Amino acid sequence: MSLKSTARSIIYQTEKLTQRIRFMSMPVPKGGWPVLLGISFPKSGTHLLDQILLGFSAIAPFSKRLHSFYAEYEGESGVKRSPEQAIQWLDSLQSGDIASAHLFAREEAVKRVCLSSTDGLPRFVPYFIFRDPRDVVVSHVFYVTDMEARHIHHDYYQSLPDFDARLKVSILGRPDAGVEFPDIAARFAPYLGWLDRDEVLAIHFEDLINDRASALTCIMEHLLSRVSLQTPRELILGSLEASINPKRSPTFRSGKTGEWKKHFKEEHKKIFKEVTGDLLVKLGYEKDGDW
Repeated sequence: MSLKSTARSIIYQTEKLTQRIRFMSMPVPKGGWPVLLGISFPKSGTHLLDQILLGFSAIAPFSKRLHSFYAEYEGESGVKRSPEQAIQWLDSLQSGDIASAHLFAREEAVKRVCLSSTDGLPRFVPYFIFRDPRDVVVSHVFYVTDMEARHIHHDYYQSLPDFDARLKVSILGRPDAGVEFPDIAARFAPYLGWLDRDEVLAIHFEDLINDRASALTCIMEHLLSRVSLQTPRELILGSLEASINPKRSPTFRSGKTGEWKKHFKEEHKKIFKEVTGDLLVKLGYEKDGDW
């Protein structure tokens, strides 16, 4: 472990100890304090969910910063991590941690997140945030082209003539890239399993923008279904709301919904429908393919 990593670990553990002391009068729930796990599809509000979950540290002995972030692909190289690496990462998390991940719903990962338990109770309180895939591909273009020069696809996106061409790539993927980057439907497919689990709270990014009070209430109640807190609900909700700060997100661009309507041309709609089929219907964004 590097000196920098060692220092971060010491700071993190010191802060967790301080949190335990701060809340030492609060009864430890049966099974201990769980791990709060924010699972996200890329470009779907990852940092926003992170901030909200960290808001729980104001009212209970959860960590005041993220334990770590895990992604199925290495950002700079585009190399896909192994399923074993995901399990090792999940196993590294401890009581009271808050962690964030672009995590596939593989069988073993689902077992760890939903079924592994302490004293008969799950170790994790998991959340899964996702966004209209049409807005995802638009956001992806801005991110890869303008915001992350170290991204594996940055130079290629920069070489394309215009936004329209880049948007097509974000929809269709790059089958000839040398690293895995499939179309938007194939990119979403490994995450769909999280939607089938009652243990995981599914969150539409749009609800956190357009109906935040209700969305935060659902996030709070999901934790309270596992942990009993005497803190008044209005104080909990206030802590979650106060923790949101878009300026602290390195990739937060506009926080708007439905931006795809400004960028999709008929050709984009056509190829999107061809590759995604009924994905938008499954996710609750359309009633049929007539959009």
